[in-house]
Amino acid sequence: MNNKVFVKVIVPEIDKEFDVYLPISKKIGNIIILLNKAINELSYGELELSRENCLYNMWTNETYESDTMLFNTNIRNGTRLVLISK
Repeated sequence: MNNKVFVKVIVPEIDKEFDVYLPISKKIGNIIILLNKAINELSYGELELSRENCLYNMWTNETYESDTMLFNTNIRNGTRLVLISK
């Protein structure tokens, strides 16, 4: 799986964590939308669908810009990300 990274996504709003594969060839904005939809379904609607979510690196506290390609970030296998609504 050279074109994906395996990360843990933490969602404090619903107090849950998810292990997911993220495609490295997508923009962070598209990944946030995909994560929001998937977590909404997996949590049976606990996380509301929103276009105002942000993705943070738990270790570095870095906020990722939505127009940045994933492969141009420091997100690698094992990274812990936090998905937060603004």
